[in-house]
Amino acid sequence: MATIVDTFIAPPCHDTIEILYQDDHLVLINKPTGLLSLSGKNAQNLDSVHHRLVRIFPGCTLVHRLDFGTSGLMVIARNKAVNAALCHQFSQRTVSKVYHALLCGHLEHNEGVIDAAIAKDPALFPLMSICSIHGKPARSRYQVVERCYHAVADQRPVPVTRVRLTPETGRTHQLRIHCQQLGHPILGCDLYGGRLLPGTEQTPRLMLHASELQFAHPASKERITARNASPF
Repeated sequence: MATIVDTFIAPPCHDTIEILYQDDHLVLINKPTGLLSLSGKNAQNLDSVHHRLVRIFPGCTLVHRLDFGTSGLMVIARNKAVNAALCHQFSQRTVSKVYHALLCGHLEHNEGVIDAAIAKDPALFPLMSICSIHGKPARSRYQVVERCYHAVADQRPVPVTRVRLTPETGRTHQLRIHCQQLGHPILGCDLYGGRLLPGTEQTPRLMLHASELQFAHPASKERITARNASPF
């Protein structure tokens, strides 16, 4: 099997993490785009959500991750017991996640489902691939919010579709590769075709934002619904 070599060096992220809620059990944050969720093996990739927050909340651990370019809601556990309880909810798919994104082009249908298994391939790292034979089941729903035009710098406006994305599974790069499979990659996605159309090359970020998270509070069992509006 091919050895995975990660050569990615994250540029400095000067944006701060916004703490939306905290108690003795967990912390809810709004992650900025351009920040790793977890520090990488390379010492140059030390800065991350976890690296910053563990200084404020000693012993905190990540329950889930967002891609480097994705902004939005993350829940952080403040101790091992809370981490285990929240991880169980994620594994049982009782956590509801909603994302908002700008997709390249105008979608034909107002809503739909992308059902395509996703596989890892060390030879293609960091890309994932659609593979019905070796892939793990992956399913995402999309709903069109609006069809409009988006301009980057002095470029001519390009057609985009603002969508609400609901992943029913949680595979790596799921929404990014599913949108590519749909024929409308996420604007600004460097891995899956979101900078290929004329006028999209200089898009400053991945236009994907984790805007809603629902889960049961591990202590009170109360259903928590967190929302954070998309910045784009």
